[in-house]
Amino acid sequence: MVTSIRVIVGIIGSVVCVLLYAVPVLTFKRVVKEASVGEFSCVPYILALFSAFTWGWYGFPIVSDGWENLSLFGTCAVGVLFEASFVVVYVWFAPRDKKNIICRPAFNLQKSVVLMVSLVVATLCVIVSLSSFVFHTHHMRKQFVGSIGIVTSISMYSAPLVAVKQVILTKSVEFMPFYLSLFSLLTSFTWMLYGILGRDPYLTQMQSTAESSQWCDN
Repeated sequence: MVTSIRVIVGIIGSVVCVLLYAVPVLTFKRVVKEASVGEFSCVPYILALFSAFTWGWYGFPIVSDGWENLSLFGTCAVGVLFEASFVVVYVWFAPRDKKNIICRPAFNLQKSVVLMVSLVVATLCVIVSLSSFVFHTHHMRKQFVGSIGIVTSISMYSAPLVAVKQVILTKSVEFMPFYLSLFSLLTSFTWMLYGILGRDPYLTQMQSTAESSQWCDN
């Protein structure tokens, strides 16, 4: 009975999470139309990519026991495709030189984004290597990857806070869309329930922490 309910919750969580990943499509439709990233930051999308990769690996049979977290793996795979597409579009339309308010000199925004993505990919390679060859049981692998996943998720759900400055300066919520916050909250709640039903402390802790963050943001 619990297993059946968990499958249903996993399906609901997948649908809501895919909607969350799809929300920025409207933003990037505007970016493509204007051929400019404007004042939008790429940090939230890079962190979301990192989180999707990490939890997708967590749901993969090498870390999880069989396909017990199939819904999580499938959803994160879709998330990786979305976020990778957003990053590519951002890099394509990002200006080569942009004045840095903090450091004053101009810097290459495209190269900065590529560097951050490269660091994420390098980190993921280390995580995959360690969890595959150093840890030899599903329990140890879940502990390792799950702990890192909690950190990446907190970072992802906190990322929209970088838009607070723009919201204050422009007195507009354009840079912090309502649907992004709404689907983030729904995603957190659904996956938290999924983790509770599966007695998975890492999914439960990660999503409960993320949910608290969303309540604070709203």
